[in-house]
Amino acid sequence: MPLTLMQIGDRATVSRIGGNEDTRRYLMNLGFVNAAELEVVNRLGGNVIVSVKDARIALNADMAKHIMVDL
Repeated sequence: MPLTLMQIGDRATVSRIGGNEDTRRYLMNLGFVNAAELEVVNRLGGNVIVSVKDARIALNADMAKHIMVDL
């Protein structure tokens, strides 16, 4: 399921990164790689703040929809 469907406090594991090559590379450089564990810290509209690899990262809805996770 896409990251945009997760609720505050949900924990998941990244299963796939979609989008074009530049988008995938950008997200992977932020720490969104396969098997990375993450937690949704906050949501506002479709935008999310995610805790991944001891960092908090804010993503807009367009970027978050490219991250597929397994609960």
